[in-house]
Formats: sequence, structure tokens, C-alpha cells
Amino acid sequence: MVPAVYSPLAQHHPIGASTGYLTGLRGDWQVLLETVEQTSSFATELAALSEPELVGLRDFLGHIGPLPFRYLSVHAPVKHLEATEDEMIAWLQLMPAQVSAIVAHPDTIEDPSSYRGLGARLVIENMDARKTTGKTVEQLAPVFAELPEAGFCFDIAHAWSIDPTMQLADELLDSFGERLRHVHLSSLQDGKHVPVLPEHEALFQPILDRCRDVPWILEAEKPKHWLQQAV
Repeated sequence: MVPAVYSPLAQHHPIGASTGYLTGLRGDWQVLLETVEQTSSFATELAALSEPELVGLRDFLGHIGPLPFRYLSVHAPVKHLEATEDEMIAWLQLMPAQVSAIVAHPDTIEDPSSYRGLGARLVIENMDARKTTGKTVEQLAPVFAELPEAGFCFDIAHAWSIDPTMQLADELLDSFGERLRHVHLSSLQDGKHVPVLPEHEALFQPILDRCRDVPWILEAEKPKHWLQQAV
């Protein structure tokens, strides 16, 4: 019995995984790394979603040496934030050179211009319907205007949560597609990231076809319907 991929989305390369959904392993960076490497050794995202996790991640990356990933993303903290913005930026600047991208949520940024020192490694993610800003082209444009080198992390489930017709998704790519660095891929249920639902396959595919040149990072487990046993 050989696994056969039958989903058009599942055939994309590279598809990596974020550690963000592995909540039971938070803080154990060695185990988290080994777990996401099972999805891909080409691209991954190490998510320090809580501020206390960031120092541990920085120390881990500083001691482990070179990693196999050609594209390594770090997700900056978005909760339990106590450091000043300048302190947070200083911590992010200390990320080792092998980190290709540092993902930040625009609703956590007070002064976009202060992040210019992160250069092209800074990647701004579009937000979901629960947020007050960072969701639309109009809300993101001023942030990108202050950060001419910053990239774009396109979260397709976030865009869907605001506009299930996916017109917003197209608008975001029309405006910021030239900055696109990677995609966050999942579905959303009750505000939580879940594996891509079968009913979202056809809905998402035309949008994701515009993102074929960048890594797709799963923010939930790999969907079970992506694999079936071939006889």
C-alpha cells in the first residue's frame, strides 16, 4: 500500500509546517523541530507566539548550529507582550542569519518605521476578522509604506474569515503580491486554525495558484483527505 496524493493543493512544493499548532510541545524546541521536519526539511516556521517563548527560541537557534531548511521563518510573539517595542525589535534583530523571515502581526506594531532595521527579513501577515486592523488593503498599505523592504505573509484563512467570496484575497495579492514571501495555509473554525477542509479545496485553489513560487506553511495538521491508500 503506497500513499497517493490526490489533492491539487497537496502537490505544491514546498509545503512546510508551523510549530504554532503544536500547543502541547510549546517551549521544547528540539522536539518541535523534529516534529515539523517530518512535514518538510525544506521550509518551516518556528512560532514563538508568546513573548516568554522568544528568548528560549533565540538561545536554541544560537546553539543548535545550521538547520536543514532552505527557508526558515520565525513567528514573532503576539500575546503576553510585556517588553517595549524597542526591546522586542532588539530581540528579533538577534535572530541568527539562517532565519529567512520574521513574521509580525500588524496589530502588535505601534511604530512601523521602528522596524526598518529588520530589513527584508520582516514579513507582515494579514489579520483575521477578530482583529481591529491589518485585515484589508487599506489597513495594511500604510504599514508597508513605512517598511519598503518588508515582505508579505498571506494567510488565506484570515482573508476567508473576512470575505468568504475570496475577493479580498485577490485584492491583497493584487496589492502586495510582489512582496509575497510565504503563505499560511489552514481553514478556520470558531476562530481557530484547523486542517484545510475539503469544502475549501476548490475555493482556495484559484487564489493559491497565484502563490506557487513561495513556501506554503501549514498552521494545522496535514489534512487527512490529502492522502489515501493506493491499492
